[in-house]
Amino acid sequence: MTWKIQAITGELTGQEISIDRDMLVGRHQAADIVLQLAEISRKHAAFLLVDQALWVQDLQSSNGTFVNDVQVADQVLLKEGDIVQFASLRFSVLAPAQAVEPAAEAEQAESAMALEQPSEAVAVSETAQQPEDAPKTAAQQMNDQGMPAMSERDANVKLSRDGMPQGISVPKPAPIPEGVDVSAVKPEPAPVPVEQPLTRVEEEKQAQKNASLGLMSLIVLIILAIAAWLFFK
Repeated sequence: MTWKIQAITGELTGQEISIDRDMLVGRHQAADIVLQLAEISRKHAAFLLVDQALWVQDLQSSNGTFVNDVQVADQVLLKEGDIVQFASLRFSVLAPAQAVEPAAEAEQAESAMALEQPSEAVAVSETAQQPEDAPKTAAQQMNDQGMPAMSERDANVKLSRDGMPQGISVPKPAPIPEGVDVSAVKPEPAPVPVEQPLTRVEEEKQAQKNASLGLMSLIVLIILAIAAWLFFK
C-alpha cells in the first residue's frame, strides 16, 4: 500500500509524492523529501509507516509541524484528507486505494456476464413458451399439410461425385395449344443492308479518279481528231 501527499501551496502545488516507506522531510540534501525553504529545518519531520498506517512525527523543527492546523508535539496518525503543514508548506494526505476482495470481483464478473447475454437467448426462451392456441406461422402450416422440412428434402436428394443432384426429373415443355399452325409463323424479315457513307478521304480519291478518266477521254478524242484530219487531208 502506497500513501501519497499532494502539495497545495508553494512552488510544488499540485505535485504528488508517494510514501511507501519511512521518509525524512527537511532542507538537507540527504532527506527523502527535500523542501528548499529557509523556514524548513534541515531535519524537519518524518513520515512513518506502521502496519500500513501512516504517521507523521516532528523532529523538533524550528517552525513546527501541523496536522489540520494543530501543532504536532510528537507524532500523529494520519488519514485521508488530512492537511499536513511543514512551516508554511501545506500538503493534503491521499490514502491508498483499497484492494477489491476476490468474492466481490466474482460477483462483479457474474453481473457483467448477465448484462452481456445476447438478446437471441431471450427470444428463444420466449418462443419456446408460446401457448398452444397461438397462431401458427407459415412454416408450421406447411409442415402440418405434409410439406417436408428443408432438412428432410435435402436428405432425399442424392449428389454425384461432382456435387450435382441425381434423380431429379427435368420438366417437360408446355404442349402447343390445338389450332395453332406452327408453320404459319412468319419468319423474321431479312435485315436490309445499309450503305455506309463515303468518308472524306474516299470522296477525294473518287474525285481524283473521275478527273483522271475525263482527262484520258479528252486526250483520246484529240488524238482521234488529229488522226482523222491527217487521213482526210
